[in-house]
Amino acid sequence: MSLEVNTKNTYNEDLNWRYATKKFDSEKEINEEDLNTLLESIQLSASSYGLQPYEVIVVKDKETREKLKSVAWNQTQITDASYLLVFANLTHVNEAYVNTYLDNIAETRNMSREDLQGMEDMIKNTTLKLPADAQNTWAAKQAYIALGNLLSAAANLKIDTCPMEGFDAEKFDEILGLKDRNLTTAVIAPIGYRSDEDQYQHLAKVRKSKSDLIDII
Repeated sequence: MSLEVNTKNTYNEDLNWRYATKKFDSEKEINEEDLNTLLESIQLSASSYGLQPYEVIVVKDKETREKLKSVAWNQTQITDASYLLVFANLTHVNEAYVNTYLDNIAETRNMSREDLQGMEDMIKNTTLKLPADAQNTWAAKQAYIALGNLLSAAANLKIDTCPMEGFDAEKFDEILGLKDRNLTTAVIAPIGYRSDEDQYQHLAKVRKSKSDLIDII
């Protein structure tokens, strides 16, 4: 007797379901299990060398979010969603940060630090030698990769998101106390559940055709 296995891949259906939610239902909250799943999806994200030169601040406090909304064009997603996730990249990656990362690899994989000498040289001769502005840009790009993981994981759980760049990063840094932590806000994402009143959920998704988007050589 053979068992039928459902092999239907719903991943692209999940992505088609998601959209940049403009109006959240402030009465619906994400449960702790789903929140942890989303945060783990960020933790598991790919990054250059695996360095993860960013942190994610989970903002639930209403008063703090009101302050952040005031420097983000008063966009209501920031206060109406269950949580606001702030992706903040390191403004500068130094040798101590790299050493801590390599120590973690050695401990996790039961290796000696000497075994990682080649990797250490490669990182320190590339990333650490970037000009300050280039290093900041590089770190921000890594944060955006993590954002992509969040969007996909949230769609899989039928949780709504809205990636946003419409805010004053310097003011965000000030309100969240990021400057003293060698961090700066790269991008933000409210997460929660769409309001029935958000008409954007009913619009067809507009994307380039595959032929316009993808070249096969």
